[in-house]
Amino acid sequence: MSTTIESVLHETRLFPPSEEFKAQAAISGMEAYKALCAKAEADYEGFWAELARENVVWQQPFTVTLDESGAPFYKWFSDGKLNASYNCLDKNVEAGLGDKTAIIFEADGGEVSKVTYKELLARVSQFANALKSLGVQKGDRVVIYLPMSVEGVIAMQACARIGATHSVVFGGFSAHALRDRIEDAGAVLVITADEQCRGGRNMPLKPAVDEAIGLGGCGSIRNVIVFKRTGGPVEWAEGRDLWWHDVVAGQPLECEPEWVDAEHPLFLLYTSGSTGKPKGVQHSTGGYLLHSIVTMKWTFDIKPTDVYWCTADIGWITGHTYVTYGPLACGATEVVFEGVPTYPDAGRFWRMIQDHKVSVFYTAPTAIRSLIKLAGAHPELHPGKFDLSSLRLLGTVGEPINPEAWMWFHEAVGGSRCPIADTWWQTETGGHMITPLPGVTPTVPGSCTLPLPGIMAAIVDETGHDVEWGKGGLLVVKKPWPSMIRTIWNDPDRFRKSYFPEDLGGKLYLAGDGSVRDPETGYFTIMGRIDDVLNVSGHRLGTMEIESALVAHPLVAEAAVVGKPHDVKGEAVVAYVVLKRARPTGDEAKEIVKQLRDWVGHEIGPIAKPDEIRFGDNLPKTRSGKIMRRLLRALAKGEEITQDVSTLENPAILDQLNEAVK
Repeated sequence: MSTTIESVLHETRLFPPSEEFKAQAAISGMEAYKALCAKAEADYEGFWAELARENVVWQQPFTVTLDESGAPFYKWFSDGKLNASYNCLDKNVEAGLGDKTAIIFEADGGEVSKVTYKELLARVSQFANALKSLGVQKGDRVVIYLPMSVEGVIAMQACARIGATHSVVFGGFSAHALRDRIEDAGAVLVITADEQCRGGRNMPLKPAVDEAIGLGGCGSIRNVIVFKRTGGPVEWAEGRDLWWHDVVAGQPLECEPEWVDAEHPLFLLYTSGSTGKPKGVQHSTGGYLLHSIVTMKWTFDIKPTDVYWCTADIGWITGHTYVTYGPLACGATEVVFEGVPTYPDAGRFWRMIQDHKVSVFYTAPTAIRSLIKLAGAHPELHPGKFDLSSLRLLGTVGEPINPEAWMWFHEAVGGSRCPIADTWWQTETGGHMITPLPGVTPTVPGSCTLPLPGIMAAIVDETGHDVEWGKGGLLVVKKPWPSMIRTIWNDPDRFRKSYFPEDLGGKLYLAGDGSVRDPETGYFTIMGRIDDVLNVSGHRLGTMEIESALVAHPLVAEAAVVGKPHDVKGEAVVAYVVLKRARPTGDEAKEIVKQLRDWVGHEIGPIAKPDEIRFGDNLPKTRSGKIMRRLLRALAKGEEITQDVSTLENPAILDQLNEAVK
């Protein structure tokens, strides 16, 4: 899984789009792509203004395209008014698509239900009226802690409909992580379920909400709405807790949308940074919605006849842009799946593609790698055993995909005929930034290829100067774009320092990823994070966050966390721990490892549990007290340490930490 610049630049396999695909594509051929890029270069604001007028329904048209007066706090279409829910639902019903299937929902147990656009609009309106009846107003924050479900989409759309700002928290996060997000957002209401169903198991959600509120700091919460998913046991706080079915009962099926300014915060989504405190990434309504729609059309070449399936959870940005907003704003039919790719067996994805006649399939490299492994062990579950002839386009998201997994996806799943959109983007960018366009770009395994028209991506050195193609550097975006992060909630200084650092002149958006461009094609390949953020199964985890959780355990004196390559997850979490007592060995060490892993799972969530914990008497530090994480990363990877360690206060500790593994 380890990627080097040399291996990237020596990848020679090239897969041009077929003439058949190009003939029907939204953007067809490299000349059409270059023409759009030239148009954006010549008149940047005019380029985006035209797209915004063509693709978004405005209740009040905008006259100002880009306001740079408060840079880097940019504003787009700021004097225009719109509603995101109207653009996803009413617009389609009014266009005669009311009876078209909006969502095909498949539950963990295999039960399938369908919701039309007309039905979805009625259910969203009904729930929006329920929220209003509880006093939720425009600008209020609502935390959503739900399973992957139609109700999750309804809750998000209902918030958007009344101008409330939603903040979805992934159902795998712990009560502590949930509390931190409720507190930071100042949420007035939480929407949750009794339990969620994943992999044939019922897993409680409501108890985590109760625990989060019980931890303190959630005094802003007035109500908790609970969707009855399983009928599992829940404790009840009278006056605070309300059943979903009770609050919607008798509510009107129509709700006039709240028209909001284009810059109105549509949602906050918390993501890990290189400090222990999660960042509330704030997105606008107008610019974000525009990018959702345009990328559905450009990247996924979405057509009225497509059955589109993005496997991401609504707790992540991919589930926002490419489940809740983009597909619905384009009037698409999409699959929403509650479960996991390996239950009841590793053929689940392929069976669903076959049964629902999925034509556009968007998933994570982690899922692909785990399914490669399982298909090898169970040949009867290989994608080739299923009818995947409905597929016409594939996509990957969440992390770079290694070339061999790309090739398997291309051959085994796509039958060597489907273009693959290897998309690079982030929570902060709101939508795709660098990706092959299926009717344009000859693809190279492992490369996200070229920026979208209007996205001014570049690679620079530590001083902000462009580096030559073929040499690695920092990935930046040189001009603001409509769906970009607006600020970090309650922390504008952190926003400026994190994304527009003075070291780079204060005007370049710093993505936090390293990248390299192929000297011949100019294609971008992402080399991984440059900060202390790990990408585990496509989820961003701050090393500081995990370290803080470990140090909060009564046994732990110090901890340092690094990542190492992992064949399935991309990166594995390796923790070096110094206890407040003698270094344990044997069974005692195993018992403490289990305790600490469970502790991190409780503090942050199961996705953050260290894969490996190594105990030492201390950590490798310079004489000034700085932990040398570079050395710990080398140890984790099993590399020989060749750099000078004479500046270390305690060089012998490296041998001890290395021996600790063996």
